[in-house]
Formats: sequence, C-alpha cells, structure tokens
Amino acid sequence: MKKTNNTILTLDAGGTNLVFKAIRDAKAASDDFSLAANSDSLEELLQKIISGFREVEKQSGEKSDAISFSFPGPADYEKGIIGNLENLPLIRGGVALKKMLENEFQIPVFINNDGDLFALGEAMFGLLPETNKKLKEAGVNKQYKNLLGLTLGTGFGGGIVSNGQLWMGDNSAGAEINRMSNYLNRNESVEEVLSIRGVKRLFSQKANCAFENTPEPFDIYRIGMGEKKGNRKAATEAWESFAIVLADAIGNAISLIDGLVVIGGGLSGAHPLFLQRVVAELNGDFTKTGGGKVSRLEVSAYKLENTEGLIGFLEQKEKQITVPFSNETVSYFPDKKIGVGISRLGTSEAVAMGAYAFAAKMLGFNK
Repeated sequence: MKKTNNTILTLDAGGTNLVFKAIRDAKAASDDFSLAANSDSLEELLQKIISGFREVEKQSGEKSDAISFSFPGPADYEKGIIGNLENLPLIRGGVALKKMLENEFQIPVFINNDGDLFALGEAMFGLLPETNKKLKEAGVNKQYKNLLGLTLGTGFGGGIVSNGQLWMGDNSAGAEINRMSNYLNRNESVEEVLSIRGVKRLFSQKANCAFENTPEPFDIYRIGMGEKKGNRKAATEAWESFAIVLADAIGNAISLIDGLVVIGGGLSGAHPLFLQRVVAELNGDFTKTGGGKVSRLEVSAYKLENTEGLIGFLEQKEKQITVPFSNETVSYFPDKKIGVGISRLGTSEAVAMGAYAFAAKMLGFNK
C-alpha cells in the first residue's frame, strides 16, 4: 500500500495492561490492542511489547514513521533506558528499550512517562486549545501557553508544557510532582494521599474501619454523592482531605508554572466531591508574620467545570493606560487568572495523543 500520511505507534504501559494504538494525522489508525503486562520472564514481556507494536502497525496498513509511548520510571527517557520498576518487577538493572525497538523496527523511538504525555496531549488537543478557543469566542485578546497536567490513579503523576514544549529536566525527572510532601504529614510524600491507596486510607481513618475492609475509591465517591449506602460523612470528609492535599501540591507547582491546570486519571472522575474545595484553597490566604494576610497565589483560580467558574474565568477585561510623558497608550490585563479543569480527552487518549504530538514535533511533522 502506498504511504500517504505520517503514522506513529503508541503504547500506554501499565502494571496490568499494555495498550497499543497506531495514530495517523492525529487520528486513530487502528483499534486499541491490549496485552496483559503480567509475564513469566523479561524476555516474554519484551516480546509482548514488540508483538503489540507489530499488530497495530499491521492494522494501520502502512509502514510506521516512529514509535512514541509512555513507560513508567525511573528512567533515562532521552536514552530510552528503563530502571527498576515497582509495577513491572521484571524490569530491573536498566533495560535499553529504545535501542531494542529501533533495532527491531528500524524507525525512531521516543519514550516519556505518562504524566508528561498526558500533559502534552491536553496541551495540543485538549483543555488548552479548548480554553483558548472559548477566550477568542468571548472576545478576549489573550491566549494561554502554559499547562500543568496531573494524573490521579495508582500514583500521582505530572507534566509541564510551555509554548508547546514538554519540560523534561536535565535528568528526565521534570515535573515529578509525586515527590512533593504531603500537607497533612510532611514526612510522607503527597502520593500517600493522592492515589487509590490514599483515598482508601483516608476513608478508613474517617470511618474508623480496617483498611482491608475499605471500599474502592469509586464506591467511596458514590457513598459521598449519596448514590450508595455507607458512611457518607466519612466519604465526604475523605475527599475533602484529598482536596486540601491536592490544592497544596497544585499551589506550589503553579506558583512556578503560571498556567492552566488539567487533571486526569481514574480518580479525576470524583471531581464533583473535591474540585470546588481545591479551587477555594488555591484562592485562600497565607498569614503574615505580625498580622495581616497575603493571597496564596498571585493569580486567581477558577473552576472550569461549571458555568459560574467558566464565566468568571472568561471575564478578562483589557485595560488601556497612558504612557507617562506621551500621548501613547498601552493595554494589559490587570486581573491575573488561571483555570482548573478535568481532562477533555480522557487520560488514555491524552497520553496517546501526547505521544503522537511528541514524535511529530521531533520529526518535524505538522500537528
């Protein structure tokens, strides 16, 4: 078959499943193809990765231009060497995954972590362009260029995109937000709360029940919403504590990044029970020594998931001021605003589209 477009093979690698997809011209060129990550040996696992890419390339009907995918760390992502993994214990001592796949397929291979690619996918195809479109439609002469992406699931991940560029860091460790400290217990990492196990632990503490008898997070959410019988007070208090810890992490990160915030991962589906509190915390105050208050952030945060929050965010009025000693005027936006929203693509799709966007940029393809 004659090649007509650019095709990128992607993979979302988790501890349970390996999900492969071919993407051509920013659209799916194959079905999702899944293989169980559980394997008896490293060789079996690596052969699954190769066969998965082979399958979606076959479905796409064309020779691929590159492979680009997410894989858990720690890793040297630029060299494509994967270190010791907790969720994939067969990966030990450093595995040269990039070079192996380049030898096998004879095309460029790019590897990043899922938080990075999630953020890039939402920056190129999700929340960021959607928000900028709404600003333009509202007649606001301002566009956002920076995005903090967060994933809440088995763990807590993050990614930063600025002007379409993924922030990697010098050691492939940029945006490792899971290493921030837990606001409720500074001796713990924030991931001890902002994860599946964290939500369950919070509920077990609030409900005074054994951890092994604690419902799963989705059921805790349903209890909190009154959709399922259970200790509703404990459920709502658990998500409230979750929100306080999440807001602290976002506040610390966004003070450096100054951009939109998008949240994904399985736990993001519970946002009706935590997102409003997150935004309220971001708009709170610090106490100054000697008395008085100072705003938690230099910017004001708005919840993009309801009409009131979206309208407030879009009300950005440009002000004209006179240049001293002249008749000239210049305009600026005196009110500094950021928006906080939930993934527009869905986490897995955002990761795949981020992988596509990363490879397309590296190879000089158009978006």
